[in-house]
Amino acid sequence: MSDAAIIAPQRAWGKGRLVAKSERGRTRIAELYQEGCAKIRLPKTFDASMEAVLINSSGGVTGGDRLVWGFEAGEGTDLTLTTQACEKIYKASAGTAAIATHISVAAGARVDWLPQETILFDRASLSRSLEVELAPDASFLAVEAVLLGRKAMGEAVHGGLFRDRWRVRSGGRLVHAEDLTLAGDIAGLAARPATLCGAAAFATLLYVAADCEAMLSKLRTILAPVVQAGVSHYKVGGCDKLVARVAAADGFALRKILIPLISHLRKDASVPKVWTL
Repeated sequence: MSDAAIIAPQRAWGKGRLVAKSERGRTRIAELYQEGCAKIRLPKTFDASMEAVLINSSGGVTGGDRLVWGFEAGEGTDLTLTTQACEKIYKASAGTAAIATHISVAAGARVDWLPQETILFDRASLSRSLEVELAPDASFLAVEAVLLGRKAMGEAVHGGLFRDRWRVRSGGRLVHAEDLTLAGDIAGLAARPATLCGAAAFATLLYVAADCEAMLSKLRTILAPVVQAGVSHYKVGGCDKLVARVAAADGFALRKILIPLISHLRKDASVPKVWTL
């Protein structure tokens, strides 16, 4: 057997960490660490908040790749986390890619977790997790959108593996948990009325904050014309949360729905500038 036949393909590895602090009324860097293909860029902002743009310099994710992100928002900080582009999850010849994100939000702080869409290619294999620790009076907004291929490119996802695990705690108490698995015949699962009813794009939005109830009415107004969408308000041990689910025919239609929802929950602030229609 030749050497070329026994050498395993190189896999991407990346680790990024950002700690934010409050200094003179603005959110500033306390710590910044980057390793491998994980990069963090901090564009200039014109208010007290900080925006961090996450970059996977390997150009996509495939089987065996590993990415680890860690973020801490100190007391009184305001941090928005987004990505430079959609994360593409390519066909895996072997192994499963893993992306793990941990976010900690201190007292009086706010974090908006707003990555651009994850695009699954046919026979992709990905397992990812989101772990969030909130102080009792912290605020947190998260949006995760997934595209089953790019409709404009004629792509479709017939099979593969996608696992997504969320655990959100407030004051040490679990306030949100969900596990999504699409495995095997993904096209068949997506076609079922009880799942996506043929939609190729879907998103989950989670908002944990003291003003959830006040934000609910307008969210329902925004979603009223959308056939495959809904939003619910829950109280969990004194903690308020909103959970919205949206499905659409393609990524463009989904983004048009998500942008006004996100803007409303950001007190009418726009989505990050890297988001475009």
